[in-house]
Amino acid sequence: MTLIASTTMGVESIVRDECKALGFENIQTFNGRVEFDGTPRDIAKANIHLRCADRVFLKVGEFRATSFEQLFNNVKKLDWGNIIPENGEFPVSWVSSVKCKLYSKSDIQSITKKAIVEKLKEKYKKDYFYEDGAKYAIKIQGNKDTFIIMIDTSGDPLHKRGYRAIKNEAPIKETMAAALVLLSGWARRGIPMMDPMCGTGTLLIEAAMIARNIAPGSNRNFASEKWDFIPEQDWLDVRDDAFSMEDYDREVKIYGSDIDPDTIEIAKTNIEKAGVEDDVILDCKNFLDMEVENEFGALITNPPYGDRLLDEESVERLYRLLGDVCRMRIPKWSYYIITSNKNFEKCFGKKATKNRKLYNGGIECYYYQYYGVKNGNKR
Repeated sequence: MTLIASTTMGVESIVRDECKALGFENIQTFNGRVEFDGTPRDIAKANIHLRCADRVFLKVGEFRATSFEQLFNNVKKLDWGNIIPENGEFPVSWVSSVKCKLYSKSDIQSITKKAIVEKLKEKYKKDYFYEDGAKYAIKIQGNKDTFIIMIDTSGDPLHKRGYRAIKNEAPIKETMAAALVLLSGWARRGIPMMDPMCGTGTLLIEAAMIARNIAPGSNRNFASEKWDFIPEQDWLDVRDDAFSMEDYDREVKIYGSDIDPDTIEIAKTNIEKAGVEDDVILDCKNFLDMEVENEFGALITNPPYGDRLLDEESVERLYRLLGDVCRMRIPKWSYYIITSNKNFEKCFGKKATKNRKLYNGGIECYYYQYYGVKNGNKR
């Protein structure tokens, strides 16, 4: 079968590399998604292990359609009877249509539903389905008259790890936080990591989970756990394997601080819920009071930007101060900073080694990466 890991724009290559590391085959990258071959067991593996994907879908089919008759016939041809059981719930829950002759989402939705029902009638020899069993939520993605039909295997999106019970203003998604950490290469370098504007601690938690090789989905449930064609033992085995690969031997140093005491208390609660409290040192202070003992390290942060929390003038002043503090207090560290502000480098006072376009909460951002010094070698 073909599986699809949907992604935020700009994160596709990271998810592709995750899929390679998990041993998936025939991996192909497209805008907003990564496709790969897999087994029913791999549905469990992808959901439990992928850090940066939004959801995992089972791809049922892909075809061109320029009329509703073609849509109906192509959907009906698909092998629904070997996926959806007699009592399965199968809502057509999400439709997109971009540059397609078929643009009415409600019509696409109703015709797809009717075609699936007709196919299941042939399989189960009955005229009515109660849909009181496991959920098989169907997504239809149309682009230039080509339609991809898929079923959501995840249920809740993958960024819902389960540790962030309390949210504050404008949090970064867990999946994006993990992507920022992975892009920095911090975990493989054996150096400290710091977020001086940590908010409720998402970046800190994702960094600790990456360093400890804790699978992000090992302690949550997924819609496809109730599917008949995935053995329960597969889920048990994949989770057991994930737990066995956790690494608690290496030294991990992660520091976080924020100026707001209430936010720090929320971060503390989230960190404890994630089970990484031994790896993260929290402090309530202004980033201007930053003090570190380590000569080398990585600063990774998601500071306020103009689209959220602060006005543009205040944001640019903050960036100037951050640049000054970094140069004075941690001159040999690497800095990794995401922001939507296009004047960031000018305000920070230094051109980035490289930057990468990402979308954080739908906002076009750049991830500015400044390579510091490690053991006398620039990175």
